[in-house]
Amino acid sequence: MSAGLTRTGRRLALGLADSLVTMPLLRWTWRGQADHAFAGDLPDFRPADREAVREMMQGRYLLASKLFETGGASPFSLDVDHPDWWNNLHSFSWLRHFRDCRDPGERLFARTLVLDWIGREGQFEADSWTLTLTAQRVLNWLRHLTLLLDGATPEQTRTIQRSLGAQVQSLRVRGTLAADPVETLFAAIGLLGAELCDIGDVPEIDPYVARLDAVLARQLDGEGLHLSRNPKLQLALLVELASLRRALGRHGSPVAAELANRIDRMHEALDALTLSSGEPVYFNGCGQLPHDVLVAVQANGPGATRRSRLLGGYGVLRAGETVVIADCGLPPPPGLDGEAHAGALAFEFAHGNELIVGSCGPAPSDLVSGRELFRQGIAHSAPTLDDEDMTARSGRAGAPIPPMTLDTAEHMLAMTSAGYAPRFGAEIERRLTLLADGTTLVGQDRILARGAPRGQLAIRFHLGPGIAVRRAGSEGMARLVLPNGTVWSFLWEGAQFHEEDSVRQSAYLGFHRTRQLVLEAAAEAGREVAWIFTLEQP
Repeated sequence: MSAGLTRTGRRLALGLADSLVTMPLLRWTWRGQADHAFAGDLPDFRPADREAVREMMQGRYLLASKLFETGGASPFSLDVDHPDWWNNLHSFSWLRHFRDCRDPGERLFARTLVLDWIGREGQFEADSWTLTLTAQRVLNWLRHLTLLLDGATPEQTRTIQRSLGAQVQSLRVRGTLAADPVETLFAAIGLLGAELCDIGDVPEIDPYVARLDAVLARQLDGEGLHLSRNPKLQLALLVELASLRRALGRHGSPVAAELANRIDRMHEALDALTLSSGEPVYFNGCGQLPHDVLVAVQANGPGATRRSRLLGGYGVLRAGETVVIADCGLPPPPGLDGEAHAGALAFEFAHGNELIVGSCGPAPSDLVSGRELFRQGIAHSAPTLDDEDMTARSGRAGAPIPPMTLDTAEHMLAMTSAGYAPRFGAEIERRLTLLADGTTLVGQDRILARGAPRGQLAIRFHLGPGIAVRRAGSEGMARLVLPNGTVWSFLWEGAQFHEEDSVRQSAYLGFHRTRQLVLEAAAEAGREVAWIFTLEQP
């Protein structure tokens, strides 16, 4: 309780301090220090799409997989109730599409949008000047500053440079006052990027590298996974960090080696949580990610290390063309748990390019009413009792990972959750085993008595999009016909079987209507339910 009160008090104090430094009466003091000159010196490895440029010039803005038409008006004038689209717009990540433009009209259009933002949002606004958005915007402007200033008048150049300086100074003043650790991290990333591009004086890169490395060290586990356990955030960080690492290589900073090593581990962690279908698992706030950006980021890593492993509360099984990734339910520490989902004992399963079993995913950002629904255990391929979520363990930093063991020789993963013990007098143990070079997945779910077990055990398998379920008579088997035509058999014993509707949220196509397989049984001491997915040979 006291630790919680301390955290609350600290957040209130930091929030008050931030409110003070952003008051108009004091804001001029840090804006007045913003006269710096920057050069566009940051590499951008993300792919560009010339068609996106043409669409934007026609008033069609497809951002975060959501299309809005402006009818010729400024996109910054729209009142849009879609947080992902709005954040993408104000971060200027779309500037990369103008990177290879040679037409003066297209370059003028990009510069006009930047100047329009400065005219509308150049004075501090809480929503558009969050530390994360400000850092991303600064980095994107710096990546394409040459493009923005090419053909600009002296006054336009001064306006853009002054705005950049003001935003960088806001990161410097407010970064240490952030109550959100992720905001602190993005501020440190933005400041290093700005220092790498500062031509006003001799850059002092090493202190910024050291500070960023220290902040990263506090927010990553020993294997490079962000403590939020969210692959989406992992990718967003790597987009910026991989760019900075390239730029640091040109400066020869002697203190950058540790930071580079940490970034390598982050690449490996993201790769480990990516299924053979090319999608990172839908756990803890991660849904569908832009595949082209994901591939570009992974290409900047140290190379894939395809192996079975345990990683930050996740277990990864790899055999042949099959990847299974399971979540033991480790809660992120306070302050990094804003996107945490109730995915204890859940798994996702892909063979080749096809997702076979997954999760429903996070609710789309504009579906506020569905946010909590999609975070529940029933939205994951996991066992539950009476359709309730498991009670979260302590999320304090350094809390022990719920029991999870990996036998690499047998391709077997075992995990146990005690989250139901207080209410239902039972723990649930799950074992997952890959056989026959990944063409068979065997699962066992067992009730361990911790009192008098009660409740109804339900084991859900949310199928991938496009999978059709076929049953013949009353036999204890269902056939799953995948979109590529392959057929998997699903067999079970120790429970009753039925099908239900399900969905999988796609950032590109919205909701995919899918099916889920459900096994049900009374939660009794020693109750064991076995199930198998096996590929039928042609």
